[in-house]
Amino acid sequence: MSDMTPPTIEGATGPWEVVLGLEVHAQVASRAKLFSGAAVGFGGAPNSQVSLVDAAMPGMLPVINRRCVEQAVITGLGLNAKINLWSRFDRKNYFYPDLPQGYQISQYKDPIVGEGVLEVERDDGSLFSVRIERLHLEQDAGKSIHDIDPDHTLVDLNRAGTALMEIVSYPDMRSSEEAAAYVRKLRSILRYLGTCDGDLEKGNLRADVNVSVRRPGEPYGTRCEIKNVNSYRYIQQAIEFEARRQIAILEDGGTIDQETRLFDPSKGETRSMRSKEEAQDYRYFPDPDLLPLELDPDWVEAIRAALPELPDAKRARFVSQYGLTAYDAGVLAADRARADFFETAAAGRDAKLVANWVTNELAAGLTRDGLEIEASPVSAVDIADLVRLIEEGVISSKIAREVFEHMWAGEGAPSAIVEARGLRQVSDVGALEALIEALIAANPGQAAAVRAKPQAVGWFVGQVMRETGGKANPGAVNQILRAKLGVEDPAG
Repeated sequence: MSDMTPPTIEGATGPWEVVLGLEVHAQVASRAKLFSGAAVGFGGAPNSQVSLVDAAMPGMLPVINRRCVEQAVITGLGLNAKINLWSRFDRKNYFYPDLPQGYQISQYKDPIVGEGVLEVERDDGSLFSVRIERLHLEQDAGKSIHDIDPDHTLVDLNRAGTALMEIVSYPDMRSSEEAAAYVRKLRSILRYLGTCDGDLEKGNLRADVNVSVRRPGEPYGTRCEIKNVNSYRYIQQAIEFEARRQIAILEDGGTIDQETRLFDPSKGETRSMRSKEEAQDYRYFPDPDLLPLELDPDWVEAIRAALPELPDAKRARFVSQYGLTAYDAGVLAADRARADFFETAAAGRDAKLVANWVTNELAAGLTRDGLEIEASPVSAVDIADLVRLIEEGVISSKIAREVFEHMWAGEGAPSAIVEARGLRQVSDVGALEALIEALIAANPGQAAAVRAKPQAVGWFVGQVMRETGGKANPGAVNQILRAKLGVEDPAG
């Protein structure tokens, strides 16, 4: 639940509150499918990763994949949720052309993971809680393809039988921002745990968003479900459009039909897909081909003991151990690869300076070139070496940015670039004194202005930096200038 007064949307007849619950489908990180040994992968030729079980051939029986069960337990523990030692699989009956069995093997009343809670941070740094209702395992359907043949729909069963974790929240979110933040936090935890790669573009993480509106303080309204939204931006856009659509209908005296809708990114709107089914429409019953799952408590506790440090704990440690701001710690800890990169670079170095380089120049380069940090052309060791050069006064922060661009272009280690390009900082006091004396002599009026107003010394600093190509040591320049001009440092 939110820890603050819920935001509202102002309609023509007064304020409305948006109520949101999400069902997130996360593809389990596993080399084989949930009930068969067929390979799991993206981009394979159509129907090249299909077993007889996936194709629902007569007499084929499902066999549970232990690794998928383990991944679900790991995820449940990472979400602070209850692990149910006894669970079972059910048949969920419905027809899709790409569902060859005519039913989906899922979990209904007895899921493998029960209730939990997730603490989520809004963009402004405030926190809110989202209660997890359940996590259950189920198999994915195949894919219907409509754009190859103008007269036929083609079916690719590569995805059929792939293991999914469906993570269902309670309706605890009250804005599109909160919904996107929740999915972002959930993705971060899944990637830390290694139970889902969280690849939104490939559909390995996607959300069904349940949206309803109500007057503040009134009972929940009728919800509509927006299926298969796979980006943070689309989640927010779909919610904003759907909420206003429902408000307009209610203010016009109409009623909301409970239905499943799709979001059209090109138009920024939702459209009706089908009337929303209830549980009884699916005719759930226990799958007769699968025994109930019974988990060994010691096995679950062994998994708990092996859990990695998760984002919230890592962020707190970054603040206490490295003295980072809560913001920088949060940015670094949100992604495990980025956090590991930072810690490697920060070993023995100024951690705050390292954090600045990772969250600013490095992050900007990765974004510009569309790269993940694992593919960064600048390594953590290179960042550490660059920071060392700054700490030792070999280069200034300004020159370091130039060096970084050469590093990004693949010109080698920072030390080698500094030497090859003659970028070493000028700290020779004698040479700087001679240059500064000449500048003061050539600009007596400016020198008098500085003696009258010491803050104006920046003009001379700029001249020295221009004459030295930006390679003069700024600290040494300031010290010499003030001594030659007879002015005190206002900073003490």
